[in-house]
Amino acid sequence: MNSPMLPPMAEALQKHPLANLFQEATEYWTDRFQRSILALDVLRQRGNIYLEHGRAGNPPVLVFDYEMVMDGRELERPANYALVRILPPKEHPTDPTKRPIVVIDPRAGHGPGIGGSKIDSEIGLALRGGHPCYFVMFFPEPEPGQTIECVGRAEVAFMQRVVDSHPQAEGLPLVIGNCQGGWALAILASVAHKIVGPILLAGTPLSYWAGVEGKNPMRYNGGLAGGTWPVSLLGDLGAGKFDGAWLVHNFEQLNPANTYWGKLYHLFANVDTEAERFLSFERWWGGHYLLNREEIDWITQNLFVGNRLTSGEITSADGVHRVDMRNIRSPIIVFASWGDNITPPQQALNWIPDLYVDAEDIRTHGQTIVYCLHEHIGHLGIFVSAGVAQREHAELVSAIDLIDTLAPGLYEAVIEDTRPEMPNLDMVTGRYLIRFEPREMKDILALGDGREHENRFELVRRISEINQALYDQFASPIVQAMSNEFTAQAMRAAHPSRVERYTISDLNPWLWPLATMAEAVRQKRTPTTKENSFVQAEQQLSDLIEDLLDRYRDQRDAMAEELFKAMYSSHWLSMLVGARKVRRGPMSLRAQLERLNIKSAIHDFENGGAFDAFVRVMAYVHDRHVVDERPFNLMRRIVAEHRVEPITLAEYRQSVQRQSFVLMLDEERALSALPKLVPDMAMRRTIMSFAKEVLTAAGPMEDGVTERYNEICALFVLDVAEFNAIGAVPLPPPKVVATVAKPAVKPAAKAAAPKRTVTAKAKVSAPAKVVATPKPKAVAKPKVPAAAAAPVAKAKPAAQVAVAKPAANTTTAKPAAKATVAKPVAKTAAAQPAATATAAKPAAKTTAAKPAAKVAAGAAKPVTAKAPTVAKPKPPTSNA
Repeated sequence: MNSPMLPPMAEALQKHPLANLFQEATEYWTDRFQRSILALDVLRQRGNIYLEHGRAGNPPVLVFDYEMVMDGRELERPANYALVRILPPKEHPTDPTKRPIVVIDPRAGHGPGIGGSKIDSEIGLALRGGHPCYFVMFFPEPEPGQTIECVGRAEVAFMQRVVDSHPQAEGLPLVIGNCQGGWALAILASVAHKIVGPILLAGTPLSYWAGVEGKNPMRYNGGLAGGTWPVSLLGDLGAGKFDGAWLVHNFEQLNPANTYWGKLYHLFANVDTEAERFLSFERWWGGHYLLNREEIDWITQNLFVGNRLTSGEITSADGVHRVDMRNIRSPIIVFASWGDNITPPQQALNWIPDLYVDAEDIRTHGQTIVYCLHEHIGHLGIFVSAGVAQREHAELVSAIDLIDTLAPGLYEAVIEDTRPEMPNLDMVTGRYLIRFEPREMKDILALGDGREHENRFELVRRISEINQALYDQFASPIVQAMSNEFTAQAMRAAHPSRVERYTISDLNPWLWPLATMAEAVRQKRTPTTKENSFVQAEQQLSDLIEDLLDRYRDQRDAMAEELFKAMYSSHWLSMLVGARKVRRGPMSLRAQLERLNIKSAIHDFENGGAFDAFVRVMAYVHDRHVVDERPFNLMRRIVAEHRVEPITLAEYRQSVQRQSFVLMLDEERALSALPKLVPDMAMRRTIMSFAKEVLTAAGPMEDGVTERYNEICALFVLDVAEFNAIGAVPLPPPKVVATVAKPAVKPAAKAAAPKRTVTAKAKVSAPAKVVATPKPKAVAKPKVPAAAAAPVAKAKPAAQVAVAKPAANTTTAKPAAKATVAKPVAKTAAAQPAATATAAKPAAKTTAAKPAAKVAAGAAKPVTAKAPTVAKPKPPTSNA
């Protein structure tokens, strides 16, 4: 172009700025025309996929192979749900000893499969971890007469089948509920808690009136519509079936800028790279499913508008079962995001203060609640984003054993990148470190702007009940008489979400040449660069359009909120319709539970053995401190090195609960009884040396921890310097104790929960003691320490069950009070009553260890009679 042959004038024109502009314009309009053809062709493909997907019966959008396990349509009370097993790839075979993982997808207008629509997803993570994986799916058409209760019964049957299919698994199944699948899971865990393990609620709304004024307008829709009757109207117009496309339409209206411009422009601007992702998502987004009118009525009247889930007002049709989320016995993990405009953090978490007065109340009920907040991911990104799957989901699932053994209480899970200077970095799996920080109820309430504004929703509920009754009595019969299957099908076909798909498809003869044109364009594709002035102007115009639509949305939402406040702030209207005050949930059972805890834990103060003593020490020393995975992984390593005998997760968890209760009930008495639990000096040294090893796994001990540690050393009459490097006598395995009280609630102590890695029984830090309030059913079940890492400070020392053989030198010191020579469990010394300090050097894990506590029901104080350590130290079962 710089040839000397060019005349001087031509060369000057070529260098003129307008020449470059002309060239950019030529390149831009060529590129724009090509992008237009290609983008329109992608929309055509979307329409064809929509039609093909519908003809195939709208199957799940899973990218994994699966096989049917149970079909809910064949149950006594049929439901259009099914349980399928995800077939593991050859490179990731299933480990039968790992706890199963079950994923429940939302039935909120779309079809199932979003939780497994990518390799990097909840299901993909489960498979890579070797977990047996199941998926609860559903079909497009509901069964005749199907209700939400039918669905609930089907899910109970599914969970029972999963549990029965994995008798070797270490722990009950981890169940993940996405969005609307989460409230179904909460109900399931409330009424069938014996077959459900830890539950993970991802983007799940449970407190439907909660939110922040000026930010969460979707919660006003019910009040502005006059209640739930419009949903019933749509169900009647659909001949008894509600079209899920209306729910999808509701979601789309939250962000009109994305719905009407941003999503399509992003495809147009990046058509060369975005087509596959766009079509994959649209396949799920456009697969609309149906619900019976009875189902959608139940959902809106009891949940969205009624908000009855946390108030204990939901019962089965026969009145036998009542849904009370305080009945859930397994840990509850909540994952929410500040960028979620469908389920904001307040709706995901405010059910906690609805059910419990404070964190102490949570501990009294024996519940463990963990929440994790993402900074910016949107609602769908919670279960679709590969980044979220690789970070938040991966860490929460991998730490599920650790969470399962956390002492009762409220925790926030914080995930951070590892750093080179972190202590014991080799004990962190992956690139992230997860830790659990104790929280109080005020931390949950501080996430919002107060709850006084929720009082208006009580009036909305009352107005809704009145309007619903009027509609059912006078309008519904007329609408039903005018509707039939033909009119219902016609109305569904006319829905805008369907029209935009089948009109831009091969059903439209005007688009038949489009495929050929698109192929020709691909052959001659000449994209321009992002630096092109016209491309930049196009982007600026797009940003302006989105900004205008956002302004429209903000004004619309502000007007809707003001209108809602004006309508439902009237005291006269409230008096007229008889609205009640907001109910915050079932009454607290703390007083009754405390009485039960005292009754059930009274025998645990001076009864027990070395392992119980170790757990009690860890609970006290590391009380209310942050727990992370390093102590837990240290315990797994100790087990792998055969320095201790492995025990089960359940055994460790029960020990954590038991010792947490006694510390909560009477800390002074619990500590003073420690020397009686461990009369042997060698065993005391072992306990404290292991305790220090675990306590320092995450770094040097803090001042408060050091003080408590030294306090226990003094109680054991030990010189810290003397046994600092001693770790000789291994702890005897825990013994099964006579089940004194029903295993009720778990103790408030904070136990470091085992993380899902190696052997399932690896014990980890011991639970930290909680506050002083009797925990529910503490002693309840014979609990044997579960081999998991203790949370907060409960790090379970290796000392734990080391089979230290010195069977030989075990002394069978007989308890002063009762000669019940508890037959020493293999190679362990008979329980040594506090009294007889027989010096018999039981170096080897003797020391009346364990059982005395429980088995000796109320016998003479000699700690005594140690029950044959039934402690069936389970072989290291894989730790899920």
